[in-house]
Amino acid sequence: MANRVFNFNPGPSTLPLEVLEIVQKEMLDYRGTGMSIIESSHRSAEYEEINNSAMALCREILGLGDNYHVLFLGGGASTQFAMIPMNFLASGRKAAYIDTGTWSSKAIKEAQLLGEVVLAASSKEAAYKFIPKMSDIKYPADAAYLHVTSNNTIKGTQYHQFPDTGGVPLICDMSSDIASRKLDLSGFSLIYAGAQKNLGPAGVTMVIIRDDMLAKAREGLPTMLSYKTHATEKSLYNTPPVFGVYIVKLVLEWIKKHGGLDGIEKINRQKKDAIYNVMDAHPDYYRGTVEKDSRSWMNITLRLPSEDLEKKFIAEAKAAKFIGLKGHRSVGGIRVSLYNALPLEGARKLAEFMETFMKKNT
Repeated sequence: MANRVFNFNPGPSTLPLEVLEIVQKEMLDYRGTGMSIIESSHRSAEYEEINNSAMALCREILGLGDNYHVLFLGGGASTQFAMIPMNFLASGRKAAYIDTGTWSSKAIKEAQLLGEVVLAASSKEAAYKFIPKMSDIKYPADAAYLHVTSNNTIKGTQYHQFPDTGGVPLICDMSSDIASRKLDLSGFSLIYAGAQKNLGPAGVTMVIIRDDMLAKAREGLPTMLSYKTHATEKSLYNTPPVFGVYIVKLVLEWIKKHGGLDGIEKINRQKKDAIYNVMDAHPDYYRGTVEKDSRSWMNITLRLPSEDLEKKFIAEAKAAKFIGLKGHRSVGGIRVSLYNALPLEGARKLAEFMETFMKKNT
């Protein structure tokens, strides 16, 4: 489409054009029902099919066993910051957290309201420029769980290896890199992710929870804040974000159509290489803000020689239909978000733009 831009926004982010075209086609009349899925009852047969298909696709694409529940909840990933300790941090127990950026620190803050938190590792003193080495992660052997944030959208770091926690449940916020690469998820007891980066629109939070972890959830919690409620009712205890889950299903179908995680990872690798290769060729002009072994595939953060040049870069990029490249307000600079639906062409053209901009402004 002539008016479509290359959308590098960090979230809500770009969606596959193929998915948007399906949504457009089905908007007024969903499969002969005479109404939009937005208007449909969450108790209808049409939505039951969407809900069940989305859960099944998630298990299939992510390689999950039958011992995992897939939930679609509201409240964003930020609500999970509190729900996790409410459900699993019993009195007298300790929860371990690794602090690698803004969102992990917010998760820690919420957990501290509900129980005792142990800092297993942190890169805060180094301005979150790296992911701690596995050998530097320390936590009690009887910790209720260890919480990590797999990708840090603001700071631009990502785990490329996860701790082997043995008998301690491993919980992960995968909001910004879920379904972007092939991972063995069998070691995770609970994974959660806001949909608005790689899975769909804002308003849906996917929670993946293993049977043995669900069995540990506390009783006596407010109904809507208990994982057992949503697992028992297959996310239908109350009205779910129907339209959002519908789009998540379509995105999962799109991932499957394009080779599953093998295909997605191959493209994502090429996208991040296109940008990092320019940065590595011109490290004094495009200065990365994180250590190379911790670089994110999803959110590339960099600085130019001056803030004036950064402003000019953002303005000229926008004029060239590259949208959403301004760094987070807390850190400034440039941020290139390369989520699944961003086409490879977009990354390659941005890399060309970076080369041209440097030559004109050196």
